[in-house]
Amino acid sequence: MARTSAASSTTRRTGSTSRTTSVSEAGPADQLRPPIANQKGDGFRPAAFADEFIGFVRERPSFLAGYIIVLGMLLLGLASPFLPLHSPVDADASAYLQPPSWEHPMGTDSAGLDIFARVLHAPRVDLTIALVSTLWAAALGAVLGAYAGLWDGAGRLKGPAAMLLVRVADIVQAFPVFALALVLVAVLGQGVVSIVIAIGVVNVPLYLRLMRSEALGIRRQNYVEAARIAGASDRYLVFGHIIPNAAAPLMAQMSINTGVAVLLAASLSFIGAGVRAPTPEWGSMIAMGFQNVVTGQWWPSVFPGLALALTVFGLGRIGASILSWASPRERSRPSRRAWKAFVGGKR
Repeated sequence: MARTSAASSTTRRTGSTSRTTSVSEAGPADQLRPPIANQKGDGFRPAAFADEFIGFVRERPSFLAGYIIVLGMLLLGLASPFLPLHSPVDADASAYLQPPSWEHPMGTDSAGLDIFARVLHAPRVDLTIALVSTLWAAALGAVLGAYAGLWDGAGRLKGPAAMLLVRVADIVQAFPVFALALVLVAVLGQGVVSIVIAIGVVNVPLYLRLMRSEALGIRRQNYVEAARIAGASDRYLVFGHIIPNAAAPLMAQMSINTGVAVLLAASLSFIGAGVRAPTPEWGSMIAMGFQNVVTGQWWPSVFPGLALALTVFGLGRIGASILSWASPRERSRPSRRAWKAFVGGKR
C-alpha cells in the first residue's frame, strides 16, 4: 500500500518528460508575484496589445475622437514646411488685414502675415513645449513621489527626506500656476527653453503627490513585501514595482496636463511673456488680432483660438478616457488587460 509522505510533491508532466517540485522548496517570492511585472517568459506581445487596444477604443469613442484631433494637429504641424503655403514669417504689406479668400483661406493679420500658414505651423511650437515639459515633469515627479511614498514613516534620513519632498511640493502648489510660471519665465528670460522649464517646474509637485499616493498603497502589497524580505533595494522597488504598477493613473494625468501645458504656453505668449512674434504660436497670434476684433476684423484671433481650443479638447478627451480606464471601478474590465500586455505582464 502506498504511503502518503508529509512533504508532499507535485508532479508536472509535459509530453514524455516529468519533473517533481517540492512544495516545501517554494519560497514566498514564488507564490506572491506582482500583477504587472517584467518576469522571465513574459514580454510585449504586439498582437495581444493590438486586440486589447481595439477593444479599449470601441468602449470609449471619445478617446478615438481626441486621438484623431491631436494626431491630425501634430501631423499638420510636422508637414506644414513641405506644404505649398505662404510663408508664416514673411509679411506682405499689400495684404493688410485681408478677409478670408481663396488666396488666404483664413485671411491675414495686421502685419500682412497669412493666418492659415501660421495656424498650421503653430503646433510645431505649442505641442513641442507641451510634450517636452510634461514628459520631464512627469519623469522627475514620478521618481520623487515614488521614493516619498516608499520612505514615508521610515527612520533616519529617509523619513525626513520624504517629508521634505512633500512640504516643498505643498509650497509650490500654494502659488497660482500661471503666476508662478510667469515669475519663472521672467527670471529665466523669454524663449522656448524657458517656457519648457517653467511649465515643468509648476507641474512636478502634481506628479509627485500623485505617485506618492499610489506608492503608499503599492508598498503594502504582498509582492513588494516579498521583495523586501528577499533583500531588494529601494531602487528596485521604485523602478521594478511602484512606477510600473502606477503607470496607468500617471499616463492619464500626463494626457490631461499636456492640454493644460498647451493652454499655459499660449497664455504666456498672449501677455507677451512667451514666444514672440513673428514665430507662429497660437497665443501670440490671438494677442496680435485681439485689438482688431472690436473693429470687425475677427479672423486674426478666431482661427488661432479655434485651433487652440480644438487641441486642448482633444487632449482632454484622451486624458478623460485613460482616467476612466485607470479608475479602480474599471480595473476588472477586459480592456484593463491592454496595459498588462503593454508592460509585459501576464494575461
